[in-house]
Amino acid sequence: MEFPTHTRGRALRRAAAAVAALATVTLVASGCALTAASDDASSGSGSGGTESIAFVPKQLNNPYTDVVLGGGEKASKAIGYDYSVVGPLEASASSQVTFLNTLTQQGTNVIVIAANDPDAVGPALKEARDGGAKIVAFDSDTNPDYRDVFVSQVEAKDVALIQIRQMSEQIGGQGDIAILSATANATNQNEWIKYIQEEVDTNPDYAGITIVSTVYGDDDDAKSFQEAQGLLQANPDLKGIISPTTVGIAATARYLSTSEYKGKVALTGLGLPNEMREFVKDGTVTAFALWDPAQLGEVAAYAGQALVDGTITGAEGDTFTAGDLGERTVGADGIVIVGPPTEFDVDNIDDYDF
Repeated sequence: MEFPTHTRGRALRRAAAAVAALATVTLVASGCALTAASDDASSGSGSGGTESIAFVPKQLNNPYTDVVLGGGEKASKAIGYDYSVVGPLEASASSQVTFLNTLTQQGTNVIVIAANDPDAVGPALKEARDGGAKIVAFDSDTNPDYRDVFVSQVEAKDVALIQIRQMSEQIGGQGDIAILSATANATNQNEWIKYIQEEVDTNPDYAGITIVSTVYGDDDDAKSFQEAQGLLQANPDLKGIISPTTVGIAATARYLSTSEYKGKVALTGLGLPNEMREFVKDGTVTAFALWDPAQLGEVAAYAGQALVDGTITGAEGDTFTAGDLGERTVGADGIVIVGPPTEFDVDNIDDYDF
């Protein structure tokens, strides 16, 4: 449902912007961060449209997120929507709520969110929907009651299967392994970890593998580096680490590359080719996987437009066109799948630039 007039939405946006300006400690040029005393931040630029779309990632200044947001901005401009990004500098369960409340006050038409916690953002999203906003979850889902659709990178189980298979291949199907995840409440991380554990517990191909520890780097580079170091100190017989987070795998690779464990402890997970290239080429990492993050942002923006236009409602079987990426279908539970992941190794990593 749209607001009765564009005039009311613009007035609300101007009023909210004035309040935000008074509360902001540092205000810099459009497209850069607005940093407040709470260490939260906001960035973005408009594209001149009459409808508005705002992306709320888990955290700003995350290389993976930057690629996703690039795709979201591209699609938003293509459909003529005003585009913005708001979000915290650190990923935490409650850190997104204030931004959601502000977007609701501004009358934002589409809110696209990667939830740090599936339920903590619930009341704020409900208020936004009651005000007429369409809610698209991406990357990390909310509770389904709080959104219209969830745009998922790939089938969650497929992501898990690739990671445990790669690890098994690299350690010869035998040994202790650990998982270095992002935040403890991240929906996508926990789902992948669940499927990895299930495979280890039930698939005879992985009977020789034991997951001895799961730790959390909170998608913070320094903490992830420390957690990787701690895993190896606490588990001297560790054969491998799975890190299903781009921040975690890059930090772990950096630690391994200059340590005594290089070439002895396997590392796989989900990473950006541009961040992992040097570690693949120097032998620290054999193989890892990921999808094209920009496509995730693009499909999310087009899904938002389809919801505003009434082309879809989020019901299973609904279809919409995601620009050059073609038609997408809403599946069970309002889930839209972007596409299969790609596996990267020394033979193909130079073919990719993101």
